[in-house]
Amino acid sequence: MRHLYAPAFSFGFIGLALYLVGAGVSLLCLPALLPLAILLAFLAERLWPYRAGWNDGHGDGARDFIHALVNEALNALGIAAIPLLALWLPHFGLWPSDWPLALQLLAALLIADLGITLVHYASHRSALLWRLHAVHHSVTRMYGFNGLMKHPLHQMLEALGGTLPLLLLGIPVEVAALLAFAIAIQLLLQHSNVDMRIGALRHLFAWAPLHRLHHLKYGTAGDVNFALFFSFWDRLLGTALYLPDYVLAEDDLGIGDRPDYPLAYFDQLAEPFRRVEVVHPPAPLPVALRRAGVGVR
Repeated sequence: MRHLYAPAFSFGFIGLALYLVGAGVSLLCLPALLPLAILLAFLAERLWPYRAGWNDGHGDGARDFIHALVNEALNALGIAAIPLLALWLPHFGLWPSDWPLALQLLAALLIADLGITLVHYASHRSALLWRLHAVHHSVTRMYGFNGLMKHPLHQMLEALGGTLPLLLLGIPVEVAALLAFAIAIQLLLQHSNVDMRIGALRHLFAWAPLHRLHHLKYGTAGDVNFALFFSFWDRLLGTALYLPDYVLAEDDLGIGDRPDYPLAYFDQLAEPFRRVEVVHPPAPLPVALRRAGVGVR
């Protein structure tokens, strides 16, 4: 099951969503499927945990639920606004509406993933963007639900980077809804605490064994594996990293020089706009990571 989990979860839920929408079922079936995916993700994390301690709450469960609720509501509003945006935004009518729905979704995933990945990459290079993105990196454990833990302003910036090209091309509402659902499924897999074994699929999909390394708390050691869906973007950016022999410790995650980062939801919303003097030294890179060839750039 550790080898089958990621492809079965991803292709199973996205494939089911494609089937239902293609069969003419209301788009409301997609938000109805998401709680089932979350429930199965939680169950798998308890059956096959990567780190057992990450299944224990850190006082973050209610906060992460609020983050997820707000950000998914923003996604839903964005999808609902597509017909209005189509009236306001110029579009070139280039969307391949005659393609099968699955190919349309694949095209949307490739385009959106590139835009989101570039915004994500920029968020580790720009001090201003990092202040917003740091909310997501403040997590000290990884489990499926905290993939949706983002500052809403950063969520909107990533969404803009991923969807503006699609809107200009004239993406249909049903494809946009499928895209939003696929992103939610991918975030569950990227941040999963399941001890999944993805083998050669790591060359294509940016699932948890790759993305966990992005959350390392040691200086800029985590400036790797930025892609949301497709890991080949990181090879093109020169930021790909895979450490099959390194098992993350339970305290490897977070922001090394901000162990005092606020935990409460509204404090996290306000944190990017506060003047903060960093007085904590960077967390030292563990010997095992230095031996694995990871260095602070």
